[in-house]
Amino acid sequence: METEHPPPQRRAWLWVPSLYFSEGVPNTIVTTMSVVMYKRLGISDGDITFFVSCLNLPWVLKPLWSPWVDTRRTKRFWIIAMQLAATAGLALAALSILTPVFFKLSLFLFLTIAFASATHDIAADGFYMMGLSKHDQAWWVGLRNTFYRVAMTFGGGWLVVMAGRLERTSGNIPVAWSAALFTAAGVFLLFSLWHWWILPRPVADAPVAEAFDRRGEVKGADRGLLSEFTAAFGSFFKKPGVWLTLAFILLYRLDEAQVSKVIPLFLLNPRDKGGLGLTAGDSGLIYGLWAVPALTFGGLAGGFLAAKFGLKKMIPIMACSMYLPKLAYIGLSLARPENFGVICGAVALEQFGYGFGFTAFMLYLLHFSDGPRRTAHYAICTGFMTLGLMIPGMWSGKLASAMGYPAFFTWVLCSALPGLLIALSLKIEPQYGQKTGNSLQSKRD
Repeated sequence: METEHPPPQRRAWLWVPSLYFSEGVPNTIVTTMSVVMYKRLGISDGDITFFVSCLNLPWVLKPLWSPWVDTRRTKRFWIIAMQLAATAGLALAALSILTPVFFKLSLFLFLTIAFASATHDIAADGFYMMGLSKHDQAWWVGLRNTFYRVAMTFGGGWLVVMAGRLERTSGNIPVAWSAALFTAAGVFLLFSLWHWWILPRPVADAPVAEAFDRRGEVKGADRGLLSEFTAAFGSFFKKPGVWLTLAFILLYRLDEAQVSKVIPLFLLNPRDKGGLGLTAGDSGLIYGLWAVPALTFGGLAGGFLAAKFGLKKMIPIMACSMYLPKLAYIGLSLARPENFGVICGAVALEQFGYGFGFTAFMLYLLHFSDGPRRTAHYAICTGFMTLGLMIPGMWSGKLASAMGYPAFFTWVLCSALPGLLIALSLKIEPQYGQKTGNSLQSKRD
């Protein structure tokens, strides 16, 4: 049996940051930037939150084809192929904005980008778990999320700022947003070429049937797609504590699922409709200069503290930090301050707490998915995670309009209680995430 070791840390620095930046760009453009874009293009709030939430569907359904990705070609192949597919989709979406049927056409193209991105996520997360020990996964989780947040800064912040400035200088809103999408396609193409050159080719990166056969655990060259699919889902639902885990996945981020699509609209809507009356450029600056950096620092702090003290000790603090800063949005909706710095500070505070608490969520998914078929099991977890974001997001816009922003944000905070109680009930290995003699060993499927 061949002993496999994770790549050196300095080698990981060359691919982990760029890989998770590339994972974040399409997701941010499809699920976040599009909210502001469609608002500026005249689409109603209810239609925006409903249809943009529906674009999460590929991330919900990705467990259905994760066994296929696991059993066909290498994860390195899927990463590069899907990055090139997303590049083409972004360029076509940029062209679609200039057509009379931009809403339907761009939604279709965003959906195809989402499918490519979801497939990329399966391969990228499998590549990550394959190459790092448990301790290194805990150590890197904050850093990988940092670069995912950098992608959010790029897609939800700087591209929005760019489009806002082009709106003012050109006077043409569709052209401004088309240019922003073309810029995203160009940047993504560069990262695709980088990964084609720099991604390592570890021995373990093989279709799962071949990898199992090399270890003497499975006889025969190919288990077959249907049998692997059945085995992946069957083994997932046989894991101890699976139903509590699913409740955790679906409810831990219920507050964020409702608020994430509404906050950009709250910032942009005029004051006579209860909003803060900001411009698209102002919204981009809030996310680019304040919100995403605060989210990043929160994620880094969470990752480092979990690696030092272990997830079990940190999860009560992380869960509380996830929810209590939502009070900032209640304050903004009641006071509706005109001071831009106050608005930025309130959003940054909430995002820091969310980033800190979200680290616990991702670490627990890694903890639960560990073992045979961890790539497929992790994809199933993240599929349920996206389902937990998609369904509440579909009704959030209409709910906010019906209740008014102060009552809506108060409801959002109250809806966090079930997730908090479940988080405190999870069974986690006391040492998970900490640096121990065993955790430094590379444990394989």
